[in-house]
Amino acid sequence: MKKRTFLKLSSVMMAGSALSPLIDWAQGDKITNWAGNLTYNTHALHKAASIEEARGWIKSQSRFKVLGTRHCFNDIADSKDQFLLLGDLNKVLALDKVNHTVTVDSGIRYGELAVFLNDNGFALHNLASLPHISVAGGVATATHGSGVHNGNLSSAVTGMQLLTAAGETVTLSRHQHADQFAGAVVHLGGIGVVTKVTLAIQPTYQVRQYVYENLPMAQLEHHFDEIMSAGYSVSLFTDWRNRNINEVWIKSRVGEGELFGTKAAFFGARAATRDLHPIRDLAAENCTPQMGVPGPWHERLPHFKMGFTPSSGRELQSEFFVPRDHSYAALMAVEKLHEQISPHLLITEVRCIAADDLWMSPCGHQNSTAIHFTWKPDWEAVRKLLPQIEQALAPFHAKPHWGKLFMMPHARLAELYPRMREFQQLLRHYDPGGKFRNAFLNRNIFGV
Repeated sequence: MKKRTFLKLSSVMMAGSALSPLIDWAQGDKITNWAGNLTYNTHALHKAASIEEARGWIKSQSRFKVLGTRHCFNDIADSKDQFLLLGDLNKVLALDKVNHTVTVDSGIRYGELAVFLNDNGFALHNLASLPHISVAGGVATATHGSGVHNGNLSSAVTGMQLLTAAGETVTLSRHQHADQFAGAVVHLGGIGVVTKVTLAIQPTYQVRQYVYENLPMAQLEHHFDEIMSAGYSVSLFTDWRNRNINEVWIKSRVGEGELFGTKAAFFGARAATRDLHPIRDLAAENCTPQMGVPGPWHERLPHFKMGFTPSSGRELQSEFFVPRDHSYAALMAVEKLHEQISPHLLITEVRCIAADDLWMSPCGHQNSTAIHFTWKPDWEAVRKLLPQIEQALAPFHAKPHWGKLFMMPHARLAELYPRMREFQQLLRHYDPGGKFRNAFLNRNIFGV
């Protein structure tokens, strides 16, 4: 791809309003996902304006899926039959200032919730990369985590309410239902229609963001933990060229950690002298402020400003989670493939995520490092690369992100998730007739 074409493509990816209605999701009578790489197998949509309306509709259907903000890159949310839309169920239902929880409709988006919480003096421990993602969707797929002490979005869940295949209301909580709760949070769309979610919150905080350029990849061999623990959230960006980390983004809570503005060097990397984009050839105007300028948590934890993250992005994504103890070896295994990877890559981000206790979370009982690939929109090239990457990461027991592109077979997934069989039983318990089953669940969870 010529540089001018690449820059034009990437600029389009980062343009648009995240909280405006999503565009380019329909092609004639076809419905596509956010990235446009997947056309769903039905365009039959039913929008429910209330839980009671959803309950009645669910009872009348033999098979369907809930369609959220369509940010998954694979067929996890696909249906051949019907889609149920719950986007109108998007309210904050209760703010418990004493117990530090917030209860929301499942259709609320993280960007909307973050502004509400901050205005009321509270915050989440983490945020999705894209604020238009719904809370229910982010939780169901165990998405996003950043920071050695921070779990993914699912780890904040303390309670949830769902409608089963029979239309019955089930309420689960961490305190009252223990083990079953740990199986139900990351449910991959197979347990029922989630209608309410309760999340743990904390007092609001401010964050400073610093960026360093050109970290020698060799520094990761003996200093990986120090580097990734330098801030509340740390991200490494690389294009796998020249054994170099292009940029290190360090996000520190104000009042905690070092003041990196006084440090010209960071493990051989040099302090940036201006705001940068993760893809260094692109302008940083759409990125959240850097250079140590403090700001509210929800305006610094994401890499991109809420008003400018993409509402439609022509890209592909894959993500693999490895135990943190194996981080350097795993990264070097990927680096050996740099000649094959780099021509098809927009950027790779490396982050750390704290362990959780959720059955189907890729960070379940395992402090993890995520290796995230944002690919150019060439599925044939990516399809050929993924088995090579998965094979290179196999010795480190890498788990794929459930909502992104991977080729790993059911047999391997069952090895990686020791409670897979119990998860199958949980899905059958709440959905004995397979009303919420689709090709993704059949293939990856049930192995059929």
